[in-house]
Amino acid sequence: MTRSWARAQSYLAQKGCELNMSSIILEAADLVALDPAPISPDWILAGTPQARSKLLAKSHDGTSSIMVWECTAGRFNWHYSEDETVVIISGEVFIRSAKGEETRLGQGDVGFFPAGSSCTWRINDRVKKVAVLRKDMPLALGFGVRLWNKALRLLGIRSQSSL
Repeated sequence: MTRSWARAQSYLAQKGCELNMSSIILEAADLVALDPAPISPDWILAGTPQARSKLLAKSHDGTSSIMVWECTAGRFNWHYSEDETVVIISGEVFIRSAKGEETRLGQGDVGFFPAGSSCTWRINDRVKKVAVLRKDMPLALGFGVRLWNKALRLLGIRSQSSL
């Protein structure tokens, strides 16, 4: 059991709640021990960026996952094979789009990178992010999934998200 999980359980116990570990995962992203995750050498444009990451959770159907990733200074291309939503939890990164526009993402900022896109990352010191990855699916299949979920809601089997 990780320290962050123990803290979460302790907090919820004080509130009279209990968590089922098989369905809910809580983790303090800033405390997670990360493993080396080298960037492809042919993607690196400048410096010697050292990346590390850790998979935190994966959906039951394998189409979504959450991970923590951090990297040291450097400049490199990144190619997205899955949709990726990121939240920067420390440091900063400068993202250059294919159009040449550069945008800064710092602590608390959110970015979305669709599957099939590419950009250049420039990190001056260090950046750490939480990433939510989702496998892209064909449009017709996505429509079918939305239709299925709507049918389940209409039948009262599944409720609408509160978000």
